[in-house]
Amino acid sequence: MAKIGFIGMGNMAGAIMKGSLKTFAPEDIIFFDASAAQAEKVTAETGVAHVSSNIELVNQVKYIVLAVKPQVLPAVMAEIKGHVKEDQVVISIAAGFAIADLKEGIGEQTRVVRVMPNTPALVGEGMAGVAYDAALFNDEEKAMVETLFTSIGKMELVNENMMDVVASASGCSPAYVYMFIEALADGCVKNGLPRALAYKMVSQAVLGSAKMVLETGMHPGALKDMVCSPGGTTIEGLAALEENNFRGAIIKACDANFQKNKLLK
Repeated sequence: MAKIGFIGMGNMAGAIMKGSLKTFAPEDIIFFDASAAQAEKVTAETGVAHVSSNIELVNQVKYIVLAVKPQVLPAVMAEIKGHVKEDQVVISIAAGFAIADLKEGIGEQTRVVRVMPNTPALVGEGMAGVAYDAALFNDEEKAMVETLFTSIGKMELVNENMMDVVASASGCSPAYVYMFIEALADGCVKNGLPRALAYKMVSQAVLGSAKMVLETGMHPGALKDMVCSPGGTTIEGLAALEENNFRGAIIKACDANFQKNKLLK
């Protein structure tokens, strides 16, 4: 019998499932997706079996991962309501839906873990914010949640009232980073660097810079200052970014997805 079941198999669920296969066996996981073609494709790629309905999935697993789009989630909750048992654990990765919303939709007795993961889970470098009422779960269940999300990167336990902000910090942010990589590579190509080499060099620079922040514990501003020689090329570039409101644009992007999260349910 499988331990973990995914309802929905889009990009995020696929990233989590494929990442978790580094820790769990295919036999430990099942999934359901409304697209039969998508289900067949994922099974062929991963060896993970799919089932024919959400109810069939709920009846076979201990941990139920709700991985559908927020606009689809109410219908899924209505479908599985009455089928989720008290000894099961529901893990939701849907943005905008609080634990209280999920309990209302599935059943007040439902024990819910709310998670905001991100797609770098696919390469083992995910960052997940996790929120739940610790008093409702035993040590084995807590360990399982931790194992699932540390198998695809890192996780941090947060208060649930922070989850909409966590979406900005880790959920949406990879898209901003990809856009930055693309734009920086375009700038390098404009000045003569071959595109494939530009993507490789810029991506490694982003990876290395992130590791500097994480591993040195230094303030990002201090690390930035270390690169900026007086009258040098880097400070000239930073001045151009400031003139074009680089930091302000990023903050406004965070504001935009924070507000959108509140409108999803």
